[in-house]
Amino acid sequence: MSRLFIPVNAQDHIQGPEGAPVTLVEYGDYECQYCGEAYPVLKAVQRALGDQMRFVFRNFPISELHPDAVAAAEFAEAAAQAGKFWQAHDLLYERQHALTQNDLFAYGAEIGLSAQVLYRAFGGAFDSKIEVDFSGGVRSGVNGTPTLFINGVRYDGARDADTLVAALTAAAREAAVHA
Repeated sequence: MSRLFIPVNAQDHIQGPEGAPVTLVEYGDYECQYCGEAYPVLKAVQRALGDQMRFVFRNFPISELHPDAVAAAEFAEAAAQAGKFWQAHDLLYERQHALTQNDLFAYGAEIGLSAQVLYRAFGGAFDSKIEVDFSGGVRSGVNGTPTLFINGVRYDGARDADTLVAALTAAAREAAVHA
């Protein structure tokens, strides 16, 4: 059973309360079709659990398979610096089949990121953050995307909303027993 090597911390992209009884971490790749399929499921899980869950996204671009994945992650990190990470994250998954740099510049204009900020991002300004996410994933046993961790333990079960909600609810109950 793989465990999360790097605990959730202030450098992560987090939705939900810090004190939530359950934390779901996703290592994802914006160009990965399986991540794209998981995106609406994870949104449904977030809606179902509300404040009972904290969701964390970490970059795991598999550039050998997805040539636009790194640029998409750089775009998301540039958006994060402007306080717009989740807006960028959602937009990238909702428009997953159009992730060229030209597309990303258009998305940047749409959400209020300047071309200058994006040129910096595509020039490597956020590569160290992406590398920290990626190497932490490798050390946690991530070998594909999406990879999920529930309260620090790798989850390899079914990826439908009902099964995930049940697994997360069980993990929250378990955490409460050991609190």
